[in-house]
Amino acid sequence: MSVNNNNQEAAKSREQLKKERTTMAEKRRNRRIRVRMIPIWLRIIIVAVLIFISCIAGAAFGYGVMGGGNAKDIFQKSTWTHIVDLVERE
Repeated sequence: MSVNNNNQEAAKSREQLKKERTTMAEKRRNRRIRVRMIPIWLRIIIVAVLIFISCIAGAAFGYGVMGGGNAKDIFQKSTWTHIVDLVERE
């Protein structure tokens, strides 16, 4: 009798496992496909542009406010050659 009981329990557990597997498979099939509003290539471009803008803003702030110069001067080549000369001078 106990062997028969064990077989019945094993059969039930097998059936439960099959049901769980089918429900998991259904969940996988029913998953929504995620559509990105902003494509990855556009995100990369946006990040690169933001980094460029922040570098320009940081240079303008550093040269104009902290350095006491004119912030528009960061766009001139002579300013950068002067800064490079100051850094390379030993």
